[in-house]
Amino acid sequence: MSEQNEEKIEEQVEENQLENETEEKDFEAEYNALKDQYLRANAEFENIKKRLEKEKINAMTYANEGFAKDLLDVLDALEAAVKVEANDEVSLKIKEGVQNTLDLFLKKLEKHGVKEIEAACEFDPNLHEAMFHLQSDEHQSGAVVQVLQKGYKLGERVIRPTKVSVAK
Repeated sequence: MSEQNEEKIEEQVEENQLENETEEKDFEAEYNALKDQYLRANAEFENIKKRLEKEKINAMTYANEGFAKDLLDVLDALEAAVKVEANDEVSLKIKEGVQNTLDLFLKKLEKHGVKEIEAACEFDPNLHEAMFHLQSDEHQSGAVVQVLQKGYKLGERVIRPTKVSVAK
């Protein structure tokens, strides 16, 4: 009888070991699944955090975009006033004052991120707006022939494209 008891005990020990191994594998699988779920949730949180930070920076950078666009009309008027011919001494002094105002205005706009789009030889639809096409022997097809109105950027965003005529 003692051999039978020993066999039963051995069988129970083997069954317990198999159950323990199965439980251990189940716990390990559950642990791995939860770890994966945690890592994914954490990565998603980090992505959301980065996206919100980027949106916050963009919102702060471009918050005054509408105001800057409105000021471009004033800038155009000052530039037009500077181009007017002055013949007498009073007109020259007024023109000088307008030029000083224009220079100060440009410095303040640049301080706040508004910059003129540099005139380019090639038409770039991201920076230019073609008002009309001209036949030109002096320019290659697609080249900017004349700048009709200056364009401006706020940071890297175009707030007013440069209005140009383009060679056919």
